[in-house]
Amino acid sequence: MQKKFKILLRIIVILIVLMLIILVAMQFKPDVKKSNYKEIDKIANYNYLLEDRDSKLMQEVFKNLKNVLKSTEINYELYAEYLSELFVIDLFTMDNKDNKYDVGGAEYVLPEVVENYKLNVEDTIYKYMQDKNTTKRDKYAIVKSINKDTLEQTKYTFNNTEYDAYKITLNWDYEEVNEYAKKGVITLIKKDNKLYVVSYEKVE
Repeated sequence: MQKKFKILLRIIVILIVLMLIILVAMQFKPDVKKSNYKEIDKIANYNYLLEDRDSKLMQEVFKNLKNVLKSTEINYELYAEYLSELFVIDLFTMDNKDNKYDVGGAEYVLPEVVENYKLNVEDTIYKYMQDKNTTKRDKYAIVKSINKDTLEQTKYTFNNTEYDAYKITLNWDYEEVNEYAKKGVITLIKKDNKLYVVSYEKVE
């Protein structure tokens, strides 16, 4: 009887310790919620949103994409070009982000890989980003211009399924000199008549 009591007591202690660990972890979990930004434009049926914090360059490219997607027959090469530009602008315009967890470009990424994408950006490009509420926060990168170098139609296999795809090479500049990427290759796939970013590779 005493042995059973000791086992039960150990189980209770273990459960209490686990609960304390969980509570402490929740206490120190970073706040990943974004500030309340105002939506200033959207593209119906595609879930692409433009917010008041987005740069003028992003607003211009967003308008271009919206016009393409309004057409009865969509020009998918232009769709791919503008979507990849929005992806890069949002990813590397870091000055308007709340913190390292406020990852740009995520809404253009294939849903099945978006969590891995966010984790990768948090651990690399955004790794040392200070919180927006930090006193005297550093000024971060802002993309001021972007251009297409090449665009090719190709195929891309994901989860054993082959998709029509576009591989686009872009180059871009910033408002201020920094060490961030200035050229990259973005791959997008066409799935259910919508394009998604599935790959980004920096070009030296």
